[in-house]
Amino acid sequence: MLHIILYAIVPIVVVMLAGFISGKKGIFNGDDSKKFNKVVLDYALPAALFVSIVQADREMLARDLKLSIVSLVVIMVCFMAVYFIYRYCFKKNTGADAAVSALISGSPTIGFLGFAVLEPIFGTNPSVALVVAIVGIVVNAVGIPVGLSLLNASLDGTQAAAAGKKESAWKPVIHALEQPVAWAPILAVILVLLGLKWPDWASPSFDLIAKANASMAVFSAGITLSSVKIVINWQALLGSILKLIVMPALALIAGLLWHMDPLNIKMLVVACALPPAFSGIIIADEYNTYVATGTSSLTLSVILFIGFCPLWIWITDMALNAF
Repeated sequence: MLHIILYAIVPIVVVMLAGFISGKKGIFNGDDSKKFNKVVLDYALPAALFVSIVQADREMLARDLKLSIVSLVVIMVCFMAVYFIYRYCFKKNTGADAAVSALISGSPTIGFLGFAVLEPIFGTNPSVALVVAIVGIVVNAVGIPVGLSLLNASLDGTQAAAAGKKESAWKPVIHALEQPVAWAPILAVILVLLGLKWPDWASPSFDLIAKANASMAVFSAGITLSSVKIVINWQALLGSILKLIVMPALALIAGLLWHMDPLNIKMLVVACALPPAFSGIIIADEYNTYVATGTSSLTLSVILFIGFCPLWIWITDMALNAF
């Protein structure tokens, strides 16, 4: 557990703190954060998602169909639950606010922390890679396009209402799919399903920009934190509860009911307990939507994860022994 904290959690805190201090000192500001986020959203993140997914194969996806189905159902149920809760239970929230909330509190940051957290606990083996790949595909190839579609639907609908026009139902979907962060992982999944082997020599061309993804995203989140007022309100607390408690709990229950492999259950529960996806904060800042509360919820979840990670491992072991 000490290894997890030192090698997975502390680096996030340090880099985020560096961005926060840089923002407070005036070295960077909110406008710089948006530029960093644009680099991440349009270049680094799509490259990282594409390379990580395209290196999988059909056998890997089909090796444990239960894991794939449970991951898809649990994550997307939580994703849509967050959207509807924040859309209809908080009167001041718009559809765009709810969509960003879903992108943050309805998605684990598997791309940033998946291997960093799972490998120290479960070792470096194909099973860890399988869980990271499948959860990554669900979050990035399904969750992000759905979230962007809901976000664009709300924003385009507001603009259309102001102009007195009726907006096409397909326009937000098309708008979302035009963005690299949406079509890159979908393209990677298609290539994997078609059985087209990605050449090893092509990966380094993507890896260089992809490696900037996590560090730049976390640093930018720190700058964003320095430029907004931290709001630890009921929405921020609820986001952390939904992410750190509800999602891993549903993963554990679903895994037990479907009689999944015990090791896969443990890895999936830890993966679902990971802090919210940094990509949600990047998208929030890019669209200037729900930035303060979303960033506060992310920060709170990163801190609480230090305690919740070992707690969920203990709870899962107890549940597996009971069943």
